[in-house]
Amino acid sequence: MAWKNRSGAEMNSRNLVSRKLTIFLCISCFCAGMLFTNRMWIEPEAKDLSRPTGTEAEKLKLIAEDCNTKSKSVRRDSKDIIGEVSKTHNAVQILDKTISNLEMELAAARAMQDSIVTGSPISDGLTLPEPVKKRKYLMVIGINTAFSSRKRRDSVRATWMPQGDKLKRLEEEKGIVMRFVIGHSATSGGILDRAIEAEEKKHGDFLRLEHIEGYLELSAKTKKYFTTALAIWDAEFYVKVDDDVHVNIGTLGATLSRYQSKPRVYVGCMKSGRVLAQKGVRYHEPEHWKFGEDGNKYFRHATGQLYAISKDLATYISINQHVLHKYANEDVSIGSWFIGLDVEHIDDRRLCCGTPPDCEWKAQAGNVCVASFDWSCSGICRSADRIKDVHKRCGEDETALWNASF
Repeated sequence: MAWKNRSGAEMNSRNLVSRKLTIFLCISCFCAGMLFTNRMWIEPEAKDLSRPTGTEAEKLKLIAEDCNTKSKSVRRDSKDIIGEVSKTHNAVQILDKTISNLEMELAAARAMQDSIVTGSPISDGLTLPEPVKKRKYLMVIGINTAFSSRKRRDSVRATWMPQGDKLKRLEEEKGIVMRFVIGHSATSGGILDRAIEAEEKKHGDFLRLEHIEGYLELSAKTKKYFTTALAIWDAEFYVKVDDDVHVNIGTLGATLSRYQSKPRVYVGCMKSGRVLAQKGVRYHEPEHWKFGEDGNKYFRHATGQLYAISKDLATYISINQHVLHKYANEDVSIGSWFIGLDVEHIDDRRLCCGTPPDCEWKAQAGNVCVASFDWSCSGICRSADRIKDVHKRCGEDETALWNASF
């Protein structure tokens, strides 16, 4: 019994020691682990961070500069690509216009040849291309006038149309030809024709047409004007304007020169008025039935006070003049001739400004009008008396024309 008691006491003592030793070892291991962990995971201070050497810094700088150079090169290449695309587009337009002109000249030559072979009448003004190249002009401005419009003509001469040596200088330096356009009276060589001949001798600013004058013949007159002007002058554009309209020539030239590279251009204030079937009203359309139901509108066409067409369109009119239908209203006729053709209609409202204060406000704002007139009168009301005032308030600067570069 005593031995068992002694043996039990020893066992308890060993268990106690073993337990204490275990606890001590655990605490020691924990502390050692904490110490080890802190030393391994502590973040290095900034002073201990590795810094690039001089060689490495130079390499980084070279890399950065190379990236910047490549970025600038990419941007420069993008600009070059855009520039090349723009140049290509312009070159295509010029080529298209050249081809169009050649096609028209070829058609004119074929028409002439067919007329000679078959013995059929040759279109007036239709000529074969000349071996010697003609002087190239920017535009021919034909001012439509009548026998009874002497005061209007004088008012135009006193305002926006250069006279004498200046008119010749305008042709030579700026490539702009200006003429009053008129035909003949029903009585050839009568008093009306003699009056125009005397006026021409004094001013030298007429283009006479093989045409009998009459208000109802404006479509035929316009057709004859384009055909005749084309045969005399080789121009980029042919302009028709009425003699009761104020025009800023320099602004007109600058406007049209923007379209020089484009083929088949028709420039004006485009409109689409109602077809008037009622007899006796102004601008009555005798052939109203061709436009469908009453109240229908015309196709888009330029208002007749002022418009311009490119050379290839003038050539088209010259070649086909005998088969082009004439409507009662001249501006409708012109528009109808281009139906079915690949023509670019350019609607520019500066070609149809109102008289002061409209054109005056626009001029003060720096947006000088090409042409000004009163819609209610289809021209400047009482133009012979009022055009000087319109010119004073709406005319371009006197040097604008001569300093312009077209």
